[in-house]
Amino acid sequence: MRWTKTYIPTLREDPADAVIDSHKLLLRAGLVRQLTAGVYTYLPLMQKVLQKIVEIVREEMDASGAIEVTMPVLHPAEIWQKSGRWEVLGKEQMRMKDRHNRDLVLGATHEEAITTMVRGELKSYRQVPMNMYQIQVKFRDEIRPRFGLMRGREFIMKDAYTFDVDEAGLKVAYNKMAEAYYKIFTRCGFKIKMVESDVGAMGGTGAHEFMVLVDTAGGEEVILACERCDYAANIERATSLVMSDEPSKESKKEKALVHTPNMKTVEEVTSFLKVGPERLIKTLLYQSDGETVAALIRGDRDINEIKLKNHLRCLELEMSPPDIVMKVTGALVGYAGPIGLSGVRIIADPEVKSMVNFVVGANKDDTHIINVNINDFTIDEVTEIRKAEAGEICPRCNQGRLSAYSGIEVGNIFMLGTKYSKALDAMYVDAEGNEKPFVMGSYGIGITRTAQAAIEAFHDKKGIIWPKTIAPYDFHIIPINIEDEEQKRISFDLYEKLKELGFSVLIDDRNERPGVKFNDADLVGIPVRISVGERGLKEGAVEIVIRRTMEVEKAPVEKAASRATEIWENL
Repeated sequence: MRWTKTYIPTLREDPADAVIDSHKLLLRAGLVRQLTAGVYTYLPLMQKVLQKIVEIVREEMDASGAIEVTMPVLHPAEIWQKSGRWEVLGKEQMRMKDRHNRDLVLGATHEEAITTMVRGELKSYRQVPMNMYQIQVKFRDEIRPRFGLMRGREFIMKDAYTFDVDEAGLKVAYNKMAEAYYKIFTRCGFKIKMVESDVGAMGGTGAHEFMVLVDTAGGEEVILACERCDYAANIERATSLVMSDEPSKESKKEKALVHTPNMKTVEEVTSFLKVGPERLIKTLLYQSDGETVAALIRGDRDINEIKLKNHLRCLELEMSPPDIVMKVTGALVGYAGPIGLSGVRIIADPEVKSMVNFVVGANKDDTHIINVNINDFTIDEVTEIRKAEAGEICPRCNQGRLSAYSGIEVGNIFMLGTKYSKALDAMYVDAEGNEKPFVMGSYGIGITRTAQAAIEAFHDKKGIIWPKTIAPYDFHIIPINIEDEEQKRISFDLYEKLKELGFSVLIDDRNERPGVKFNDADLVGIPVRISVGERGLKEGAVEIVIRRTMEVEKAPVEKAASRATEIWENL
């Protein structure tokens, strides 16, 4: 493809609204343009990348025995209401009404749609196992779209769904999909890690995410993994054993009120009282589907709201606003405590039970209580609600320490069980003539997220470094001076030879300064670049550059095509 015959609107400067490197490079390399918040047009270079990712996904899904279908994007609200997710997802769904005032949904995922499709069609145990997938545009009304394609409101996704007669069959399907995912992401050039994750609104009995490990700020999730065993989980799901759960042998002291003027944060209070943050208990008030609950956690810990939400089994969980805090505690935000807190469900992290002589809010402005002990108030429930941290002990092997990694989620798999088949009456008849619900699995890959994850994982200060399997082109030819007839002739001869060999080639036939061409070449990141210029041709050679390493090799003009091919094949 000639540069002048395609559309690659590169930018010299970083866009002001882009934060992470991959988002900046998406825009600077002319890959996408934003239409509105979280909605992008995929320009020619990105279109080629997406096509290559789709091709890899399709090949591996087909090889795994999955069957491709295409389901509607537009869904009737009724199927989501039957599954219970109409209420669960709420504002995250793109909803609308038709001219008859009927509620409709733009699908973010298709569990309801495919279960409705097979209901009455798959009737016998002899018709399963069955695995069907599609590659399609999805919609989600993100509250705050950000980071380019990472958190968009419109995106491309591969979603697959399996139907089995029992849990044993589901495990086989689940493992087969996990194996296919490893193959897909390895072919895309990634170092991938499969980690335990929360089932969230999807429901079911278990889930895993496939994470691309990155060393940049673009890693949207923290992964904790054991140094000794194969335990790995995202921060929402991760658990750990604390360094020591031995009860303190410290003698209990008499509690007392202490004036703490305008001191609301853990740092302010503990600094004033000259104690460590681990000697304070935070009392955090939440609204759980409208009910006020109190969560108790050590002052040096962060609360895991996903764990708390799962424990409460609520649809919505949010911090209590100041007016409710005042109504419940009689004090401003920052002074809540468990002593005397009435009419509120109190949930405590297990670490709280082993604490002695700790500090809590007094439910009174500018006041805390010191030397509080566990028998000074009532706890309704004890469950782990803190975020696990690097350095803590692995909950699986009980020996290894957890290490933290930064990752980008590109795929997920869920053991759905019978959640959707029961709700939508998708039943089969077993060998004994009994009617039973199908046991289902769900498996997603973010196609557009995978493309951006590749940019985040593979780039340098100059631009993108595409893995060759998903690069928009294999070779990038640059005639340094397109008006020089010899440079032009040799460049186009190479262009035709490489195309005849089955490679995709971009030739920069613009009448631009060499610096502009080279900067754009580094920016768009094609794996192998061939430069044809006056200096090299005096020696009868062209320059071949490997984008990943920026290694330069001179090759005779007559051998340039074959040598460039050898270099590309050995990348």
